[in-house]
Order: sequence, then structure tokens, then C-alpha cells
Amino acid sequence: MTTYWNAEVYDRIGKPMRRWAQEVIRDLALRGDETVLDAGCGSGSVTFDLLQQLPRGKIYAVDASADMIAKITRSIEEQGIANACPEPGRRVIPIRADLTDFELPEQVDCVFSNAVLHWIPDAGAVIASVHRALKPGGRFVAEFGGAGCVQTVRLALVDAANRRGLDGAALDPWYFPTDAAYRALLEAHGFIVRAITLFPRLTPLPGDITDWLETFAQPFLVAVPEHDRPAFVQDVRSAVQPALFDPARGWSADYIRLRFAAVKSK
Repeated sequence: MTTYWNAEVYDRIGKPMRRWAQEVIRDLALRGDETVLDAGCGSGSVTFDLLQQLPRGKIYAVDASADMIAKITRSIEEQGIANACPEPGRRVIPIRADLTDFELPEQVDCVFSNAVLHWIPDAGAVIASVHRALKPGGRFVAEFGGAGCVQTVRLALVDAANRRGLDGAALDPWYFPTDAAYRALLEAHGFIVRAITLFPRLTPLPGDITDWLETFAQPFLVAVPEHDRPAFVQDVRSAVQPALFDPARGWSADYIRLRFAAVKSK
């Protein structure tokens, strides 16, 4: 099922992902003159963080969401007016396309992706498209959800859906692979894996868990009759509260992340 991404809401709910992206950007170790693909650029907030490391480079910003591409296009215009980054319209090129099948005007030096790849079950198609987009020897560095990510929430969503006569497992939109499985996919598609790791990241949320559910669990919500959706969200909230809510710290999400660095074989 398709998730509708509201760029403004995502920027608010996705603040932890933007912080994590800085670590992935550091892993790229950019010289500053590369051409980079931001694979799943979202609203562009991280794209412009990445651009700061590319004073002489440029970025192809690719995303399948029309709302996200519209937001980054507006940001390019605003950045140009504010002169915050010289000639941003010539150095950030937004492209609306599916990551499983896209073409760029040229091959790039690096591919960067953050908090995106777990939304695309056809991982092989994504990796093949990235491989085509890279120059020989080009780098692919990314972080996304790995095996066991948000398991508490996933189980509660599936259970709440099942109790309403739905097939909760079939509604699950996420692809959370193990590090071994993803390494095998990368290698099968012509990459040399330099590093890959799976690690827990219990993360405080900027608001109530209901905001997270309404943004990231849409495939479950749209399957529930509209009149029952508030009750569905409250059922899930009550189920996860003992594990994910602390009166002193508020709500958290039990993220597990998969981070890797790979190189396209020459």
C-alpha cells in the first residue's frame, strides 16, 4: 500500500532521522567536488545538509513522492533568494522517480540514503538501479531500518488489525533485513561491502506515539474503516505504552538500524 508523505509533517516527526543522517554524511568522507545521488531525498532538509559538504559539487535529489519533490523545489527557490548556498538551483537537481527504476543524466561519484530503504521491499531492484547510477569505484553509503526495527509497534499494529478481521501481516509495509541478508544482496549486484552493521537505537520521539503512527503506519490505518481509526490508534498506543513510554522521558521508538558502506566493483 502507498504511504502519502506530507513533507511538513515528516519534517516535524522525522527530526531524529535528520540527526542520524549527519553520521552517514560523515561516513561519505566527501572531498567537496563530487556528484552525489540523495536516494530518497524526502523534503530536502538532509539534502541541504549534504550540500554544505559539497562546495564544488552537486546533488541529484530523487524521491517518489510528489509532495516531497515539491517541497525541495520550493526550498531551492528560497535558498536562492536568501543566498544561503550559491546557485542552489544548479547544484541540487530534484527528480521524481521510483528508486527501483530510475535514470540520471550522468553517473555519480557517491550514493547517499538515509531512513528510506526499509520502505521498498524490492531491495534487489533498488540496488541494481543504484549500481547503474554509480561510476565504477563509486560509493554507496546508507542507513535504514534493520531486522527487529520498531518490533513493539509492528506487533501491536498487526494484532490490532487481526482483531478487526484484517490480515495484519499483509498490511505491514516495512522491509527490515538482517545485515547478512543485505550484504548478500549488495554482493550479488556487484558491490564490495566495506562495512555493514546492525545496531539498536532506542529513540525519544518529539511528541506522542500517535503522531508517529499517523505518519508511518498509514498502510494499517487506511485498511481500517474511517470511523474506527481513532480507536485503532488508541488500541495500539495502549498496547505499546508499557514498553515505549516513560513518564520522565516521554515516548520512544525501538528503532534498530542497518548501516553500510559499499563500493561498486570496477
